[in-house]
Amino acid sequence: ILTLVLGVEKIYAIAILIGIMVLTASISTLSGLWGVLVMDLFQFVLKMGMVIALAVFAVEAVGGMSGLKEGLLHIDQARNAGTGATGSVMSFTPDLNSLWMPMITFFVYIAVNWWATWYPGAEPGGGGYIAQRIFSAKNEKHSILATLWFNIAHYAIRPWPWILVALVAMVRFQNDPAFAQDPESGYIRIMMLDLPVSLRGLMIAAFAAAYMSTIGTQFNWGASYLVSDVYRRFIKKNETEKHYVTVSQLTTVVLMICSAIVSFYMESIAQAWQFLMALGAGTGLVYILRWFWWRINAWSEVSAMLSAFIISLVLEFGFGMTSSNAYDFAYLVLITTGVTSVVWLSVTFLTKPEPDEILMSFYRTVRPSARMWGPIAAKVQDVVPQHDDLFNLSNWAFGCLMIYMTLFGLGKLIFGEYLLGSVFLCVAAISFWVIYRNLSKRGWESLSS
Repeated sequence: ILTLVLGVEKIYAIAILIGIMVLTASISTLSGLWGVLVMDLFQFVLKMGMVIALAVFAVEAVGGMSGLKEGLLHIDQARNAGTGATGSVMSFTPDLNSLWMPMITFFVYIAVNWWATWYPGAEPGGGGYIAQRIFSAKNEKHSILATLWFNIAHYAIRPWPWILVALVAMVRFQNDPAFAQDPESGYIRIMMLDLPVSLRGLMIAAFAAAYMSTIGTQFNWGASYLVSDVYRRFIKKNETEKHYVTVSQLTTVVLMICSAIVSFYMESIAQAWQFLMALGAGTGLVYILRWFWWRINAWSEVSAMLSAFIISLVLEFGFGMTSSNAYDFAYLVLITTGVTSVVWLSVTFLTKPEPDEILMSFYRTVRPSARMWGPIAAKVQDVVPQHDDLFNLSNWAFGCLMIYMTLFGLGKLIFGEYLLGSVFLCVAAISFWVIYRNLSKRGWESLSS
């Protein structure tokens, strides 16, 4: 973004990034979780407002929604000419078995990644990003509603302004070799062409806000792991709270320096995400099952993380399977997931379970279903066993339905299919009502001990 907009070399862009990181690290170290959350709210409003504005200007510049549809139709005709294919770029499953989206890659994205792969912001079984928000809520009801809102905002609302600008870029630059070589640059080029000069400064501020939001969360999250789970537990066990806060502030600075180094070597946003997904393939199932199966222990998680890390790197750098290649990415994820699953399951059964005291304390606090916690549930006589698998499964299913129906419902409305879009959004609203009724009937306080 900075190299294109400001016309500077990469090393100068990194210098600007370091300045942004210093500002973000300062906010994170001085204000902690509360400051990060308040800043996130402001940044979300700013960046969403600007990306929506850009989408409006971009669509208008290509002739409105009718012009965009016509341009996409021409792209479909050009792609399908002489092939007998009828696929469309607007289809949910476009051009399957093409070079850019083979069937097996589509299968991995839809049917494997959500449960098998860990990556920041979408951790199966919950993780640091979501936990920060949940812990900051004042009660259980607020925490669940905030999590539902996060998923709606993140997966259903946020994508559409980006998708619209991407589609406009495809229409505007379909015959441009530079765009074919670097499609990610299309967003910035549209911004420079279609956004009024008076708003470009705000758009750069919005990009900085998006960057700071992510970096701020990473700094806060990473520092808490390194200090609470490593330094405080194994190195300095009995220091004052002031000492640990100081160490966490220093850790934040170290993380900032590491972030700058990593940023310098990253060439593609998509490549970075694919690399992270491949790196965490196979660990997701552990993070889900740790809530449902008493036998999962610390070594299960450690072996899963290490094996996924090693196997993915060996496949990528030893066997030349690059995560940026559609075919390679799919097989890289499948192989890493398969081998990692065998490793962590073997380690789980070859090592001792966690001590009964820890498992009993976890069971009392979390109140998991007794179905796969039978041996521990039998020892905790003061807790009424929970058999709420179907209850939780139904809420999960309605939650997924709510997100997908909101996502596609908004898309239908944007593209002028008002009846179908309204039906989808009604289904989403009903799904939310079912979840809210279920939790209200059961009692929001039952979600914690």
